Amino acid sequence: MSDYSKYIWYNSNIIPWEEANTHVMSHVLHYGSGVFEGIKCYNTSKGPAIFRLDDHIDRLFKSANSYRMKVDISKEEIINGCKDIVSANNLSDCYIRPIIFYGYDTLGVNPKDCPLNTAIACFFWGAYLGDDGLQKGVDVTVSPYQKISYKAMPTTAKASGQYMNSLLSVTEAKNRGYDEAILLNAEGDMAEGSGQNLFYIKDGIVHTNDEKSSILLGITRDSILTICKDLNIESKIHRFSLDDLLSADEVFFTGTASEVTPIRSIDGNLISDGNVGELTLKLKDYYMNIVLGNNDQYSNWLSLLNHNSPVNSL
Repeated sequence: MSDYSKYIWYNSNIIPWEEANTHVMSHVLHYGSGVFEGIKCYNTSKGPAIFRLDDHIDRLFKSANSYRMKVDISKEEIINGCKDIVSANNLSDCYIRPIIFYGYDTLGVNPKDCPLNTAIACFFWGAYLGDDGLQKGVDVTVSPYQKISYKAMPTTAKASGQYMNSLLSVTEAKNRGYDEAILLNAEGDMAEGSGQNLFYIKDGIVHTNDEKSSILLGITRDSILTICKDLNIESKIHRFSLDDLLSADEVFFTGTASEVTPIRSIDGNLISDGNVGELTLKLKDYYMNIVLGNNDQYSNWLSLLNHNSPVNSL
């Protein structure tokens, strides 16, 4: 299996992967009552480093708070847990998945006294939309499934159950031969991909949307907006339509797993000439230089692994 490594961090202990089990009657299995993060560790010029780790864990706790989860473990412990589990698995380039979820106590929708469990896994995961898609762009379709509204659920929270919406959209798209889906929101404007934020470029201006479009406020999205500001590239945040995408000069996805992935076509309609746009490529290369530790201006976005990791005691 691809998503496998030797150890998992589970409730403050590093244990063998096979022993990180939970009961089949756990609340999370029945109601999706968990929150999680997707984080990347890169093998940088200064050694393995986790990209924007503090920001990801801050969002993890904000997601938990949105669902009134009373987390009794500190942010610092989870941050160190992310570093320690990467070291324990002797990985230098990997995906990290922290999750906080309700375990077994009651089967009622109200979790009542269900215990909160915290786990952190890490494993190698290649390009989310494929190496070819990362380089040449992906072909996407508009999903028949609408993105859940921020008025119905806190879409700024990265919660397990909410991703059933994404599962429906991406599997339907794959079944029709597309690489990924993009979803409209309740107002008929663009929301996001099944697990990515959307950007488009028109006349040299970079556009994206915000939480009022029922999106997750992605860490990579924020990174690209920061890069645009630092490079004096004009950016605008507003609602936009499918027509805006179809008439754009360039369109791309952002996400931890997707990084900066160009969109080649939407429902068979090529974006511009179908080739990766110049500004998309510039932002993509600039972003990759940052995550690989080749730009000291953003060194505060990289967290090196702990030197005194418990890996040596395993």
